[in-house]
Amino acid sequence: QVQLVESGGGSVQVGGSLRLSCGAPGYIYRSYCMAWFRQAPGKEREGVAAIYTFGGSTYYADSVKGRFTISQDNAKNTLYLQMNSLKPEDTAMYYCAAGGHCYTPVASDFAYWGQGTQVTVSS
Repeated sequence: QVQLVESGGGSVQVGGSLRLSCGAPGYIYRSYCMAWFRQAPGKEREGVAAIYTFGGSTYYADSVKGRFTISQDNAKNTLYLQMNSLKPEDTAMYYCAAGGHCYTPVASDFAYWGQGTQVTVSS
């Protein structure tokens, strides 16, 4: 059952930008940590960015640091991922998740998930 709703994915050329959004019910949005994961065919689901919802502290994977920004709008119960300077290796299904830990996030620790939104970066 879908618990979170992602949007904003699509196809873009190398160097382009996309902004992903994730809407969450209040009881899920109140989780201490929310995060973005991505998964490419044949690869494991990996953490991209995470945010502590009460204080705003953030975590980023080394591969996206300096290019991606995670943020939140508490009034709208919405999580965002701004992706700039996109590369072909960023191509994957992106998922919004909640209920895990923010430091080096691991998929198995998160209890709530969205259905995913596809991001494709072409050369």
